[in-house]
Amino acid sequence: MSNQPVTSVEAPQPQRHIMRRDEVEQKTGFKRAHIYNLMKEGKFPRAKRADLYLSAPSTGVDLGERRQA
Repeated sequence: MSNQPVTSVEAPQPQRHIMRRDEVEQKTGFKRAHIYNLMKEGKFPRAKRADLYLSAPSTGVDLGERRQA
């Protein structure tokens, strides 16, 4: 074995995109009640407070989290 240091290469992190419910409905084709039922069953990411990501206090779904599920 060589004495060269091992360097790790990290995969780039996907950019976060918080979607509001109306955008989630439009992109998925699901209605509000179905989205909430999927959240309750753990089959869809839970809504999160998005105060830090959106201009007004609201909730949204993290699109990056949805892709990992």
